[in-house]
Amino acid sequence: MKFFSQLYHFTYQQALSCLFPVAIFLALALSTVIEIPFLYRYDFILLVCLAVQVLMYYSGMESKDELKVIAVFHVIGLALEIYKVHMGSWSYPEESLTKIFGVPLYSGFMYASVASYICQAWKRLDLKLVGWPASYWTIPLGAAIYLNFFTHHFLYDIRWVLTVLLFVLFFRSFVYFRLKEAVYRMPLVLSFILIGFFIWIAENITTFFGAWQYPNQEGTWELVHIGKISSWFLLIIVSFIIVAQLKHVKYDLRKPKYSTESE
Repeated sequence: MKFFSQLYHFTYQQALSCLFPVAIFLALALSTVIEIPFLYRYDFILLVCLAVQVLMYYSGMESKDELKVIAVFHVIGLALEIYKVHMGSWSYPEESLTKIFGVPLYSGFMYASVASYICQAWKRLDLKLVGWPASYWTIPLGAAIYLNFFTHHFLYDIRWVLTVLLFVLFFRSFVYFRLKEAVYRMPLVLSFILIGFFIWIAENITTFFGAWQYPNQEGTWELVHIGKISSWFLLIIVSFIIVAQLKHVKYDLRKPKYSTESE
């Protein structure tokens, strides 16, 4: 009985942490069945994203520091989108007044919503890290992962080399999270894989609703290639490093502030 109670609590907290991504999904779904006069679909989704961001900030759900994290990731995501669209990796075929180099501005919020999820989950589950590597390892690795998304188009794709390095670097890293009075732990790399998998599922939903379009989806929608999970896995690492650095994680990473006995 306790297992199901804890599972419900975990699911509930995860759902609350996903409010921003869920709002984007709803906007995408709603805009496929309802045509808004004098407003392009991509522009409508942007207005929804802005409204949700303002609401979360002024309601106290997000702090000023967390808003900075989300803004940074919006810029990073938008830059990646512009480059990938230019290289033909995917496209945004619909009209929009808020497109920059063929990319609608709302696309940056899809990346920002991942950062929002991490920030919300960090607070709601009282996350603590054990064995987080030093910044002189994590920051260059995060930068290398991000740059590889750009350079693999004309240089060797080193994602698998980076993945091996990630496993080596985070081999002794664990994340502790609290559910009511109980504390549990999980290997940090496993949490990255799980988040990447669920983002891949979300990607299938968003492409189904026409958030963007891969070349093989131009004629009819197809399942996003399962290999994309590796891309999201790596991108989650970048997201987590940014959140960790900008949230100024100052506690001793080798010893959590609360008891780490799991139940």
